[in-house]
Amino acid sequence: MTVLVGSLNPGKVQPVREVFGTLFPELDVSGAAVPSGVRDQPVGVGETRRGAVNRARRAARLPGATWGVGLEGGVRVERGRGWLFGVVAAARAGDGLLLTARTAELPGPEAALPRVLAGEELGGVMDELLGTHDLKRGAGTVGALTGGLVTRPAVWAQALALALAPALHPGFYPAVHAARTNVR
Repeated sequence: MTVLVGSLNPGKVQPVREVFGTLFPELDVSGAAVPSGVRDQPVGVGETRRGAVNRARRAARLPGATWGVGLEGGVRVERGRGWLFGVVAAARAGDGLLLTARTAELPGPEAALPRVLAGEELGGVMDELLGTHDLKRGAGTVGALTGGLVTRPAVWAQALALALAPALHPGFYPAVHAARTNVR
């Protein structure tokens, strides 16, 4: 089994390897550079989900892929407050099964929100504000803001495990399986 993650970021590849490795020990997981088709910093749940789905489907179409996985971090605004979250999508090659889940979310730093909404990527803004380098490839903003209690890879792993529930127990999710479209 080959799982291709629609990113070369080790902070995204590692949690996919962890989750699929637990479920299917014989698997091979690697990253692949595929475009998300959305802005570098998606705004809103819809755009963030589109980015994750695009990455998953594009990765699933690559030669040798059994699954393609897309992980996309986003920001949404509600009542003037920014919220940071992510969407995970897993596309099974061949039969087109597409599964998605959202991560937990946390309040976005007020100093970062105007810059992110103006088009800057959250990771770069947070690196500047925190004096860090390439935060998004490690514990992420969530790790920095929670004192390491919650990390970006852990949040991605949890969301991926939740997304895969219908694949693990198809009898409980007949509508999900009926809606498949071929990703090839």
